[in-house]
Amino acid sequence: MRNSIIELIKQSAFDSEALKTLESIFKLYEQLQYSSNLNQIANDIFLWLEEEFHIKNMVFSLFDINKNNKSNILSKGDTFYLDDDLSQFFIINTHTNLNATISFCASSQEHSLFLEDKYNSIEATFFIISTIVQNAILKKNFIDSASLDSVTNVFSSHYFIENLSSYLKLSNNKQSEIFLLMIGIDRFKAVVDEFNYEIADKVLIELARVIHSNINEFDIVGRLETDTFLVSILSNDDENQACEVAKRIISDFAKTRVIVNEETRQTLQKTVSIGFEKFIPNSNISLDDAIKNSDIALVEAKNKGRGEFMKFSNIDKSDNFKLF
Repeated sequence: MRNSIIELIKQSAFDSEALKTLESIFKLYEQLQYSSNLNQIANDIFLWLEEEFHIKNMVFSLFDINKNNKSNILSKGDTFYLDDDLSQFFIINTHTNLNATISFCASSQEHSLFLEDKYNSIEATFFIISTIVQNAILKKNFIDSASLDSVTNVFSSHYFIENLSSYLKLSNNKQSEIFLLMIGIDRFKAVVDEFNYEIADKVLIELARVIHSNINEFDIVGRLETDTFLVSILSNDDENQACEVAKRIISDFAKTRVIVNEETRQTLQKTVSIGFEKFIPNSNISLDDAIKNSDIALVEAKNKGRGEFMKFSNIDKSDNFKLF
């Protein structure tokens, strides 16, 4: 890639077309410096490829060397495969476990020949912008590692609150009600005592999977403590439906089997209890108080037994009731 940009610079001294290409590359470079995240960078690269080389189909992805898997950041146009005769791809090495792959597909054989003729110019472009892509990936990697729970890949406690608070600000508190589900695994300590932390992590991962399978993509999930998850239901304003989501999570998780011994295929089944509270923006109850209430409801649910569901509004708040 380095040789491509050196060659292009040499050509620009006497070739007006090469000079024009060089100017276009640095225009893209300047534009990408103002991109706020990796998705925007990927989209700006696509728009540049579309304008300069008439490319309509592109995939910008990240490849994790350690995990040997790929995740798409941006996909534009029709689906294509890398082994297609009309496809090309470039790898941007970031010197981390994550490398960026930019692949695209020509629209015809004639277009493919045109792209092959421009190959050095495209390669030179990716060399020039590689530092910007690298910084964006490093930033994304840092944010992900800081904001996500390392075991379950849901939001950590701090970022859950931050995300929900940001949502409320962006929506200008127009959301009429937000339903909070505080989910705790019944007698979780027994898993660690009887087995080990690896099995305990498997239980947590399965619970996160069950939660995600029952909620909407706009709902937010966070892991607050060792065995406690908090879900904010943002996708609907129907309390009965939110309660049904909670009860489905309880039911589905009770059926889940976690393998504790690969040789004997021994499995473990656990249950969860859920505390429920609704938060009304601009009411006299703060978000922090609503979260505390959902936690109190969870404690009461666990006091009833296993696999229980309790609304904070249904708790008997007599003089003997203690919040802490």
